[in-house]
Amino acid sequence: MLTENLTEREKSILRYVIHQFILTANPVGSRNLSKKYNIGISPATVRNIMSDLEESGFLGHPHTSAGRVPTDIGYRYYVNSLMDSPKLSQTEVNFIESQLEQVNVETNEILKITSTLLSNLTNQLAYVSYPKFGNAILERLQLVEVSSSRLLVVITIISGMIRTITLEINSGFDRKSIKTIERLLNERLAGLTFTSIRETFSERVKNISDTDLKPVIRVFLDSISEIFTDVKSNEDSIITGAKNLLSHPEFSDVKNSAV
Repeated sequence: MLTENLTEREKSILRYVIHQFILTANPVGSRNLSKKYNIGISPATVRNIMSDLEESGFLGHPHTSAGRVPTDIGYRYYVNSLMDSPKLSQTEVNFIESQLEQVNVETNEILKITSTLLSNLTNQLAYVSYPKFGNAILERLQLVEVSSSRLLVVITIISGMIRTITLEINSGFDRKSIKTIERLLNERLAGLTFTSIRETFSERVKNISDTDLKPVIRVFLDSISEIFTDVKSNEDSIITGAKNLLSHPEFSDVKNSAV
């Protein structure tokens, strides 16, 4: 049976089986399903439909006397075609906004609060991995004068994340040259991965001979591995909400939840 050929009745039964299994973490029987959801058809008919769904790979059968459980294919079809699109309530939106207002632009802080928000809103375990900037693609680069000897480099990658780094230029620099350097660097680096930038930067700027530009370009050359490198963190990922798992039916039985 192709997924697009499921009848409305088959779709309903599959949806009810998945709902019930999520609630109880136990195999779902036809009689229980027929009573609980007031489907309007006999348990025997429900049983036949569940049997057809099993043959098609949407449901599984742990053992002969047990009910059915969703398979990976069943779950995937449910997510793609049967599940209602979740919508955040205004309370949840306000909660998210209030939490994010407290966060600075540091990547570590953003990821930590994101992980906490996900686990709180879903009552699930949340897993957030740190971005790998070595595979990131540069969208644009901005240079902001902080003082007569310091430049703030604002790096935006195509995914939307922003990274900043401050460069010390001991020999000073010509303020008028900053926009020229910014334009040249964007022309030569935008659209490249961080890895490619690190490996080819010296070649891409070797023909810049303007004396006013050289102090900044020299600092970029000396700091290229630091500017275009991965996020420095002692962790590869963040996991929050582990205690949420204890409220799920799969872990209500101590014997079953023991590892």
